[in-house]
Amino acid sequence: MIGFIGGGNMAEAMIKGMIQNNMKDITVSEPRSERRVHLEKNYNVVTTHDNIALVNKCNIIILAVKPQNMDEVTSEIAEHITPEKFIISIAAGITLSYLTSKLKTSKIIRVMPNTPALVQEGMSVLSLCECFPDVEMTFIRGIFMSIGKVMVLPEKYMDAVTALSGSGPGFLAFIIEKFIDAGVKAGLSKDAATELAIQTFIGTAKLLETGMPPSKLREMVTSPGGTTAAGLKVFEEKGLQNLIDSVILAAVERSKELGRKG
Repeated sequence: MIGFIGGGNMAEAMIKGMIQNNMKDITVSEPRSERRVHLEKNYNVVTTHDNIALVNKCNIIILAVKPQNMDEVTSEIAEHITPEKFIISIAAGITLSYLTSKLKTSKIIRVMPNTPALVQEGMSVLSLCECFPDVEMTFIRGIFMSIGKVMVLPEKYMDAVTALSGSGPGFLAFIIEKFIDAGVKAGLSKDAATELAIQTFIGTAKLLETGMPPSKLREMVTSPGGTTAAGLKVFEEKGLQNLIDSVILAAVERSKELGRKG
């Protein structure tokens, strides 16, 4: 039995993917009655507002709560976590050592999924204790494969993962917004600029997914003295690399801060 504590957007994305991959016996604990009704109606899952009842019932427990709520939730359920239960946390910045100190099991996985999981195109990075059993790991890996791709990395990389992959969709969405705005300023309608920008990002991502290096694709598009070269020159002059470095490092530092607070 799989239980979610928290029934927000990421939990819903996971539930959707799991059901599409014939993973059933799912229970969700969620304080908001309207969310419980939504999840029951759309996914035919069992819901409750009682975290302790869920923990007692389930052997795999997914902590899908915000980092700032983790202290409250772990304190509430700690006495009911027995050594045979598996804990999966998808809260940004919350470390394995913190979870191990709060809960009575070493069977803990820390996961950083991202928002494209909503359309089963997510990227989930898993970090786990060395003692984690292989059989259960295969099953849990399957949970996250149901919403996209999976990578396993040592926990020391999770702040960088959180910045690049976890926050990345927000950064890219902001960039696409600005592409659309620039298209409108260049004379396009909002609708035309939106479709052109989004499809260009989608198509570029699919090309890169074939294994083509970004530098190779850039060279293919860039003719000497052409329009792409003119635009790329502005990127270089304005210090785009330094700007992106600063954005990612700011997110890394925030992830570290969340971890220290946990």
